[in-house]
Amino acid sequence: RGIVERGPKARLAWEEQLAAYRKAEPARAAELEVALGTGLPEGWDRDLPVFPADPKGVATRKASHTVLNAIAKAVPGLVGGSADLACSNLTTMDGFADFLPGVEGVPRNVAWGIREHGMGAAVNGMALHGGVIPFGATFLIFSDYMRPALRLAALMKVKTRYVFTHDSIGLGEDGPTHQPVEHLASLRAIPGFEVLRPADANETRECWKLALEADGPAALVLTRQNLPTLDRTVFAPAENARRGGYVLRDAEGGEPEVILIATGSEVSLAIAAQDSLAKKGVRARVVSLPSFSRFFAQDAAYRESVVPS
Repeated sequence: RGIVERGPKARLAWEEQLAAYRKAEPARAAELEVALGTGLPEGWDRDLPVFPADPKGVATRKASHTVLNAIAKAVPGLVGGSADLACSNLTTMDGFADFLPGVEGVPRNVAWGIREHGMGAAVNGMALHGGVIPFGATFLIFSDYMRPALRLAALMKVKTRYVFTHDSIGLGEDGPTHQPVEHLASLRAIPGFEVLRPADANETRECWKLALEADGPAALVLTRQNLPTLDRTVFAPAENARRGGYVLRDAEGGEPEVILIATGSEVSLAIAAQDSLAKKGVRARVVSLPSFSRFFAQDAAYRESVVPS
């Protein structure tokens, strides 16, 4: 009974206070309402970087860092960090303070420590509470330690974000214990959990956009090693990644005899294979598939245009 009596009064007082704030500070009031709804400010993706074609390229973790910092300037509610791997995950939002006792400024970088499960649980709690868009980061191999939190995020449909780097055997000096051979398949198997694995720097930009716009949890899966930044005057636009999968480069001279489907660091290998097959007279199509779940959610006609039955 007490809640029934107090609730309407408290609600009315809040609405009056918010109306006064809208009148006194319209711009900040708009930001507050976006934050409370864990939404995105209008035009937030307007100034995201476009990467020039480069055969040498850049690691997608490094491209992600550039994109993340552009997003941080436009999305005040983005808060997060790494489980003791910020220098490797490249997830520090430059120019913003760390979340520490007595810190000055706006603390947005969180040093989670070597506690992936705790990080996953905290990120879930922050998303459930609202007001911020939280993310956590680690090596892809260590997603094992936070799997319960990842599954719960999917079950609860909370807007948590993750950055998983060092996504393949090209991860450096740590060897087999750090090679996430089975992890992509296992994460993709979680219902309601979006896995985004970009092929180059510009796909990384598009995957960040998809991650922030997703209705549930989403993870970017990124490389340590450099990947060629594709020449988009030769290959299909990176914006096509927003459909989950697309024809990156079609066969020349007729219908494809072979379709090469790849994600992430394997896409450039598929392109090389396409060139090699063309020299042997075999027509091949290359499909980039950064998000299986998003591609399968497209209409049948689009899926058929990319991968004919």
